[in-house]
Amino acid sequence: MLDMSIGGRSKFLQNIGQHLGIDGQSAPDINLKLNGYLLLTKEYGAEQLIQNQRLQTELGAQIELLSPAKVNSMFPWVNTDEIVLAAYGVRNEGWFDPWALLMAFKAKAQSLGANYMNGEVIGFNLKNTAQRDSDGHNIQTCNEAIIRQSDGTVKTLAFGTGIVCCGAFSGAVAKSLGYGSYRSGVRSVALPIEPRKRYVFVFQCNDGPDPTRCPLVFDTSSIYFRPEGKGGNYLSSLCPIEAEEPSVDNLDVDYSFFENTVWPQLAHRVKAFESIKLKTSWAGLYDYNTMDQNASNQWFYI
Repeated sequence: MLDMSIGGRSKFLQNIGQHLGIDGQSAPDINLKLNGYLLLTKEYGAEQLIQNQRLQTELGAQIELLSPAKVNSMFPWVNTDEIVLAAYGVRNEGWFDPWALLMAFKAKAQSLGANYMNGEVIGFNLKNTAQRDSDGHNIQTCNEAIIRQSDGTVKTLAFGTGIVCCGAFSGAVAKSLGYGSYRSGVRSVALPIEPRKRYVFVFQCNDGPDPTRCPLVFDTSSIYFRPEGKGGNYLSSLCPIEAEEPSVDNLDVDYSFFENTVWPQLAHRVKAFESIKLKTSWAGLYDYNTMDQNASNQWFYI
């Protein structure tokens, strides 16, 4: 049985070859970096950071609270103006390549006999049962999904148990199953997941923080940045304010967002970032939960 504690999950990633390795093939490389997270806060967020650290510690995480002086001692490149407190993950905390991990899981599953189908779910076959729920609605079952394959062929896929885990599109799939369309009962509530477009920027700074010691930094401006590979590269992103949410109709990158919003905040927190070169960028769809603004609860059983 896998250890699903915080430390256990970190050990799983550190020993990924043992768990997801395939005989005769190289161990998967997920580019795991355990540099920790550094969360900075002003006065208004200090109490919340203290409460979060207390809960995280109770759950087994190794998070230390740092004074501005301690931050300067450990990370002298951080501008601690207006910072009153920070939280730093000293062990079992960092980042990895999520796509590489996903492909490692997929390859392992295929080696054990799993089949993958490339296609688009365009509907479901719902069937009424003779039973009714407490609101008087017929209880429905669903054991068939209608799939349009990559070559345009449409077929019906039968299943015993279906788990919807479609990220940003889980809300749309739930809607096709009737969630949010009933006046009462379980399916009167829509799944609160919708796509939001987010930009990611990779920039180069030859005089930036040492990538072997630089944590993932969450700034008070809500910007985060971390080292990205070698060559003095760093990755950064920021969620726009609600009134400036970009359209999800395309995946175009708004470079003015970096120039006018992201870069000034980066340069304020790290003086070396005043001189950087934007190397690459991309946009993707984030599974946004309208209830708590997080990517949580985006999967459910059919």
